[in-house]
Amino acid sequence: MRGLVYHGPERTSWDTVPDPVIEQDTDVIVRVDATTVCGSDLHIRRGDLPEVKPGTVLGHEAVGEVVEVGRAVHTRRPGHQVIVSSVSACGHCPPCLDAMYGQCRGGGGWILGREINGTQAEFVRVPFADHSTHRRPPYLSPDDGVLLAELLPTAYEVGVRSGHVGPGDTVVVVGAGPVGLAAVMIARLYSPRRIVAVDLSPSRLEAATRVGADAAELPGRMVADLSEGPGADVVIEAAGDPESFVLATRVVRAGGHIANVGMHGKPATLHLESLWRKNLTISTGQVDTSSTPWLLDLVAYGRLTVFPLVTHRFLLDRMEDAYEVFSGGPDTGALKVVLHRELPEPSP
Repeated sequence: MRGLVYHGPERTSWDTVPDPVIEQDTDVIVRVDATTVCGSDLHIRRGDLPEVKPGTVLGHEAVGEVVEVGRAVHTRRPGHQVIVSSVSACGHCPPCLDAMYGQCRGGGGWILGREINGTQAEFVRVPFADHSTHRRPPYLSPDDGVLLAELLPTAYEVGVRSGHVGPGDTVVVVGAGPVGLAAVMIARLYSPRRIVAVDLSPSRLEAATRVGADAAELPGRMVADLSEGPGADVVIEAAGDPESFVLATRVVRAGGHIANVGMHGKPATLHLESLWRKNLTISTGQVDTSSTPWLLDLVAYGRLTVFPLVTHRFLLDRMEDAYEVFSGGPDTGALKVVLHRELPEPSP
């Protein structure tokens, strides 16, 4: 088969690699019908995650068809259409029993595309398939399905839920990339008073307005007014940049919440000399994807419309082109790029 192989910092290629095989009785093999590129994949390609070894097939989000199952798999059969979760969960260790799948101690967690070969390939081995895949209903498109593998759970679990967004809140989302925009969409379900998106890219600010932000701006007057005035009840940091984290600490009100979603590739300064008296709650976290079934229902029943997040589609063998378009998102206008085994027919 073919897959995108990491060869070291700034070096990847679409190579011929061995087909995956069942290694544990709880595995399944999935034919990848659609996958995507994540911001953490860009971190890996830059060399920010040294634990990723050269020779690893990247990627941790996919939808596809089960083609082979291990003997201990009870809920999946060949032919099932599934969403492959970005987080693998053994289902039996203490963190998994608490639905903290990202902290799995039984061999799971974020392993796809990091510790084992991932989803940016024609086939993928998925460990702990009973707990790490979700049936994709036939009426749910592959584009929507692949967003449920990580993006939407991350925005909800690490952003909206950890930030305790509630009715009447002022919410500031710093970083209007895919996760930030998904956080805007999901936060709207909780009836905040207003949502303000902050980004350096005019195209992403326009996208934030389209998906439901009440205001979208460069760091400027509105942010300064919040900093000098009442402040935001919740700030969701979705950029993963040291300066954006400092901005979040300035704009939040006393007693407010900062939910750090962004993946930081370098240190961010925590100015305790000015924050110690603000009674802040700052949360970080690895997504668990425990919310995927709930979010799937929201998307399936039209309560959450996410298709505007997919801006570019490619065939699988154009993986390297997809990386370039996605990494230049502020200039290319790319939000989520989805790679398909076969490109879907255009909507009428």
